[in-house]
Order: sequence, then structure tokens, then C-alpha cells
Amino acid sequence: MEALVIGIYMATLSILAVYGFHRGQLVYLYWKHRKRAPKPMRKFETLPRVTIQLPMFNELYVADRLIESMTSLDYPKDKLEIQVLDDSTDETVGIAKAKVEELVERGYDAVYVHRTDRTGYKAGALEAGLHHSKGEYVLVFDADFVPTPSIVTDLIHHFTDPKVGMVQARWGHLNRDYSMLTRVQSMMLDGHFVIEHIARNRSGRFFNFNGTAGMWRKATIVDAGGWQHDTLTEDMDLSFRAQLKGWRFVYVPDALAPAEIPCEMNSFKTQQFRWAKGSAQTAKKLLPIVMRAKIPWHVKLEAIFHLTNNFAYVFLIVLALLQLPNMLLRESMSSPELLLLDVPLFAATSGSIVLFYLTTHRALYSNMFEAIRRLPMMMALGIGLSLNNARAVAEGIFGSESEFVRTPKHGVVRNEQSWSKKKYKAGKNLFAILEFAFGIYFIGTIVLAVAIGAWMSIPFLLFFMVGFLYVGGLSLYQAR
Repeated sequence: MEALVIGIYMATLSILAVYGFHRGQLVYLYWKHRKRAPKPMRKFETLPRVTIQLPMFNELYVADRLIESMTSLDYPKDKLEIQVLDDSTDETVGIAKAKVEELVERGYDAVYVHRTDRTGYKAGALEAGLHHSKGEYVLVFDADFVPTPSIVTDLIHHFTDPKVGMVQARWGHLNRDYSMLTRVQSMMLDGHFVIEHIARNRSGRFFNFNGTAGMWRKATIVDAGGWQHDTLTEDMDLSFRAQLKGWRFVYVPDALAPAEIPCEMNSFKTQQFRWAKGSAQTAKKLLPIVMRAKIPWHVKLEAIFHLTNNFAYVFLIVLALLQLPNMLLRESMSSPELLLLDVPLFAATSGSIVLFYLTTHRALYSNMFEAIRRLPMMMALGIGLSLNNARAVAEGIFGSESEFVRTPKHGVVRNEQSWSKKKYKAGKNLFAILEFAFGIYFIGTIVLAVAIGAWMSIPFLLFFMVGFLYVGGLSLYQAR
């Protein structure tokens, strides 16, 4: 029994270390290719028509803001079509419809499309709008975005290359400094958009459209099989299908689209659950196709890591559960030094995270002290999310269906020295009790570590304790 526990423990650590090594590989690719900024092949002599799709569902606090932001775009008005694709069942219907009518009076080609049947959820709305779109190119914005005026111009000229099928902009953060939660979320997202996207795209590997703030060639969507709704991440699904068809994607980090970050824990967990479950569904759907595809081995290997990235949360839960048994076994073993192999494996995993996010922060903000100060809480949050995301992965793999649950947007704005937001009632999440219980479990594990003098383990155990207590406790508090 002891050998089995130790074997599972070391195997789990090894798998997590492999994912850590992959993260380090992305940092290496970023440094190697960071100066190879994408440039359009040329510029359009006559600007093409662009359809902007604004999918929304019950977004009464931000619908007006998003639609009004379309009037600030510096692209010619006669070359834009604005589709508001509204599946709402609340006051958003009246707000969005009235705003579209206002835009039409101001001379914009704007149309309001309201579906009473949410078949396919967001993917279904985008597909329905695509059938009636006038533009050869389609730009998508979710309801929480406020794009910069130059965004269309920043992206469109990359399509002068006929092989380019999608161009992605970088997300910014409207409420980055709202709270500790939004600060660490922004750090997570920045890592994705700075290191992952640049490393993958500029090294010739696959990367994905992020569901919003990206422009598609309409012909690419059609060629790849259209928007499909058999996964919760229709963006990742379509991205891989399009790139497997041979279409080239471009990432333009200088094109910025600021958005509102979830400012409540349950909203954040809902978003993370959808992303994790959807990526697992996409992996289940597309991994066999990727494995058979005639693409270079380094592209295939990266695609496998990309599609299975959230699987690491399952192994993180196994690791968490084994901490106390491992410590008891270490105490009773005649040669406990054998288990010291976990030190370099822990270091490989956590060290890659530190390098990944410090590199990101340095690239965007330069202030390394701020990054170092935020990093421990960000790492703890990642651990605290593991129960939520591991459950999502399990549902994605074993076929449990769930509806597309949108992330509540609060219309957060900065007023002089304070923030204000509209209120949604946070949904109750009994799963948070289990997360909080994991935090209590790690308090006991730390007490044992102190008792037996396992001092080297305590810093790692603290991350687990703080992460689970923070995620579970804040979820319960905000749902009270």
C-alpha cells in the first residue's frame, strides 16, 4: 500500500512537472520570437466591408456601452455592418433594440436580431448572424468589451494575405485594479495573451481565437465547417478545425480591446468552469484528428499540450489529496530521503510558473515589484480553482452536458478614487463548501508538517491552504 501511494504521488508530480516544462518551453519560444512582430503583406487600396457581431444574453448593464462604442471606431461608417445578436430574456431586449434604432438614425448600418430559441447558445447566434452578414470579414465582441477606436484598422490589413483566416487582438482590462481578485485574474490573462499567443503564433504553432476581439475571414469559417455547438468553447473548436484546414492565424498584441474582468468569485468560477469543460470537450472531439493530421511534429505536440492543458487540474487535486498521506509515510519510512525527489519536481513546476508570469509582467508593465507582490496570490488562486476546473474537465470528458452559462457583467466604472458597479445576485455554489473543507484539510497538514519538522514542505502547503480557503470562503461569502 505504501509503495502504491508513493508511486501515485511521484507519478502525479512528474506529470505536473512535464506541464511545467512545457510552460517553460513557451517562455523560451516567446524570447526567441518576441521581436518578430507581424506585419501585413500590404494594405487594402479599397477598404473591405466588415460585419461586427455583438452576441449577448441578458446584459442589461453593459449592452448600451458596447453598442455605443461601435460609433467610436475610426473605420468608414459605410464599410461597417453592426449585428446585435441578442438572445436575452430580460430588460436587455428593450435596451439593445432601442440603441440599435438610435444607431440607424445616426446613419449606421445596424441590425437587431432577437432569437427566442437559444439553440447553440453563442455559437448558434453567431452562425445565424453569419448567414445574413454583408461583410467578407467578421469581427466579434462580447458584451463586456469596449474596443479601442483603431481596432478594425489594426486588424483588417493582415487579410491582404489570402492565406490568413483569423486575426486576434489582445485583451485589456477595464477594472484591473478593482480588487485582489481582478488583479490576479489580469495577471493570468496577460500570461495567456503575451507568452502563449506570441510563442505559439510566431513559432508556427497553432493558437486559438479567444471568442471575442478577433476578426475572421468569412470564407474561413465556412471552409472549416462553421460555428458548431457540441462544445462550450466554440472558439477553440473552430480555431483548430480552421488551422488543420491550412488557414494561417495572426496575433496582433498591439491591437487592444479592453474588457471587464469578473469581479465576483462565483462569476469567475463560472467562466473558468465553462472554459475548462469546453477545452476538455474540444480535446475529446479533435485530439484524434490532430493525431492523424499531416502536420509537423512540433505543431502536433504543442496542439496536444494546448488541448489538454486543463487536465493538469485533475492531477493537482490528486496531489492535494496525497499531501497528508505522503507526509505520514515520509515520517514512518526508514529511508525518507527517497521522497526528496519531490523537491526538484515541485521546483520545476512552480519555477516555470514564476518565470512565465514575471516575464509577462515585465513585457507589459515593467514594474517587477508589483508582479512579485501579486504572484503568490495568483499561484494560490490557480490551486484554489483546481476542484472547480477538475470537475469541469471530468464533465467534458465523460459527456455530461450543460448549458452555456454566461459570465455576469456588472458595468464596472471608475469614479475618481472609487469604483462602482451594478449588482447581480451571486449564484449559490454548494461546491464551495468542499473547497473550503480542502483549506481546513491543509491547515491540519501544515500542523503535522510543523510537528514532524517537515519545514521544506510548508511553503508549498501554504499555497494550497490559502488557495482553497480564498476560493471557497469568498464564494460562500458572496453567495450569502
